[in-house]
Amino acid sequence: MTVEATTERVLRLLALLQRRPSWTATELAAELGVTDRSVRRDVERLRALGYPVHATAGVGGGYQLGAGTRLPPLLLDNEEAIATAVSLRLATGDTVAGAGEAALRALAKLDQVMPPRLRAEVRAVHGATETLVGPGVQIDAELLMTLARACRDAVRIRFRYAGRPRDGSGEERERTVEPVRMVATSRRWYLMAWDIDRDDWRTFRLDRMREVEATTWRFRAREHPDPVAYVQRSVTTAPYRYLARVRVHARPDEVRELVPPQVGRVEEDGDGCVLVAGGDDLDWLAMHVARLGFEAEVLEPRELRDAAARLAHRLSVMAWTG
Repeated sequence: MTVEATTERVLRLLALLQRRPSWTATELAAELGVTDRSVRRDVERLRALGYPVHATAGVGGGYQLGAGTRLPPLLLDNEEAIATAVSLRLATGDTVAGAGEAALRALAKLDQVMPPRLRAEVRAVHGATETLVGPGVQIDAELLMTLARACRDAVRIRFRYAGRPRDGSGEERERTVEPVRMVATSRRWYLMAWDIDRDDWRTFRLDRMREVEATTWRFRAREHPDPVAYVQRSVTTAPYRYLARVRVHARPDEVRELVPPQVGRVEEDGDGCVLVAGGDDLDWLAMHVARLGFEAEVLEPRELRDAAARLAHRLSVMAWTG
């Protein structure tokens, strides 16, 4: 039997031991299609890798996977290796500073430890894949770790936060918040937290946070909205001058395929749906609703109808020119 086949069998054995608390040697042999002696050898291989497999006395013998004190080398089956490699490939264009280089290093290490056949399959996936990454704001990895620990340990954080550029001030103010969860979109990272000064839930963009530090003040967890839904509402509506509601004559899933969650919110509405999106320019909103390619009805604001009429006139002129 080849080393590759033995490795795959050991992976299957590990998966079986993780599936339920205890197995007899006979049961494992039947599942793997090998002898009891082969099972014992494979158990020894797992132990050599650092997995604590405990043997119990009795007829046929029994095996149980225990909690170890040493982290064993990473073992992946075929599907896990492919999923890991693809995820790392996508991470090379991530919004976390340094994540691209780290992902490439991890890919190189993963390539070295994979069996030859699986390595060839993963390389085929890489060779046939290109990554299209839009412009995004990079976040320092240390900031992510600071915020993640504060969320985990329920510790207040203090930081300086820059005002929105379009408000004319650009002033940085000190904020103290109780962080709950970070939410990432394809372009930006956000923090949902309880704002101590404003006594309310707020959304903060990580790229506008400065001098972030964790305090020693622990807080009691509060009942809070769903972080993903809350951040989506915040980034698609609250920051903008205009809030548009447009009834779209299409299935909600069709519209969601065209509208990223950080751009607009799609609500169920009978046979169609209602698109809720914010913007500072009505002409821009009208153009993006039109490019969806579905019949639509402006619910609010009324000024968006005028913007749609102007867009229709310009397109009509373009169609008849020449």
